Amino acid sequence: MTIALTALTTLPQDHEKGTRRGLTSVCSAHPLVIEAALIEAAEIGQIACIEATCNQVNQDGGYTGMTPEDFRNFVMGIAVRLGFPSDRIVLGGDHLGPNPWRKGPASVAMEKAICMTRAYAAAGFAKIHLDASMPCRDDPVPLDVGTMAQRAALLAQAAEDGARQSGHPSPVYIIGTEVPVPGGAAEHLNSLTLTAPLDAAETIAIHIRAFSDNGLESAVSRIIGLVVQPGVEFGQDNVIAYAPGAAQDLVDARAALGCVFEAHSTDYQSASALRSLVQGGFGILKVGPGLTFALREALYALDLIAAEVCPGYLAQTLPRAMEAMMRDDPGDWQPYCHGSMNEQRLQRHFGYSDRIRYYWSRPQAMEAVSSLLAALDGVTIPDPVLSQYLPRLVGTKARPRELLISAIRLALKPYSVACSA
Repeated sequence: MTIALTALTTLPQDHEKGTRRGLTSVCSAHPLVIEAALIEAAEIGQIACIEATCNQVNQDGGYTGMTPEDFRNFVMGIAVRLGFPSDRIVLGGDHLGPNPWRKGPASVAMEKAICMTRAYAAAGFAKIHLDASMPCRDDPVPLDVGTMAQRAALLAQAAEDGARQSGHPSPVYIIGTEVPVPGGAAEHLNSLTLTAPLDAAETIAIHIRAFSDNGLESAVSRIIGLVVQPGVEFGQDNVIAYAPGAAQDLVDARAALGCVFEAHSTDYQSASALRSLVQGGFGILKVGPGLTFALREALYALDLIAAEVCPGYLAQTLPRAMEAMMRDDPGDWQPYCHGSMNEQRLQRHFGYSDRIRYYWSRPQAMEAVSSLLAALDGVTIPDPVLSQYLPRLVGTKARPRELLISAIRLALKPYSVACSA
């Protein structure tokens, strides 16, 4: 078992012993985000957890065009370049279930989901989040917890088979039926309904029964985490902050469940909120859009800096290129951005759900970013100019690409502090 998998597997026991350490789970396919996460983990001496979602990466390629094996090679390639040890990386599969194919009948969607989950485990993904909470076309709405658990057990069997057949260690599982919307909510949020302690206990019990009914008794002990709603979420233009007092009943109930909680949508929470989550038994903190949001902020700032210090570079060159792409192909933002034309524009560029992250890997975007970095190559950015556009990085005598890494690490730093024992 690798160092990373051991650290993950022992999270529940550590919390029971009073060692309230956490794990930052970085859910992103952007190479700069992954690089920043590995550099951060190396410097603070923690393991790195990098996750892919079912929509990003699957046997059909997902929206990144990568299969699970491709994604593993992608991450490990970055690690090799940085000299980061592979045994300190745990790969995770997020929301593995029928979600990408939920518009079809359940039988077809589950067949695809089983194939995907097996592929993740076969590629060496050791942290598997089973999410069968989404109803398919012919399912009743809402889907009952028993059906979700039975489907989760089928997915777990596929993961067990995939890992065994490829010679990888048996994976650990994250379960939970009260799963926040991947990538954040699409609307302004005013309040959230927290998971009730009795519902959390029922979810655990029903999943254990479903696993046992399917001959997966040995996998039960590897259910290390439960996704619950602690009152943490973000919409397009607001963030609901964690209120420890409101979640106290849930926190108190965790010890009897034999696992840690996994908190999704922790992006944009304060450092103190993140620390309170870990101290309350939320041993796994998921973050994704908040990191590419920080990257986009830095890229747009560098665009304005280039206009100041690089003769011939026009301000807003990069934002205009991104706007043209998003207008030409609106599928990844249109269902999530609402209001007037200007409100939609602001949301697709600046919204907390960071829909623009789906476009950075496209050739036009990569060319626009390369042109920006090329314009700044060899240029010394005066501190007063850096102070105007990237004030938190003043004094950083770094090249533009390194400034981008530093900006992402600033967003990661509160997680590193919160997750230290």
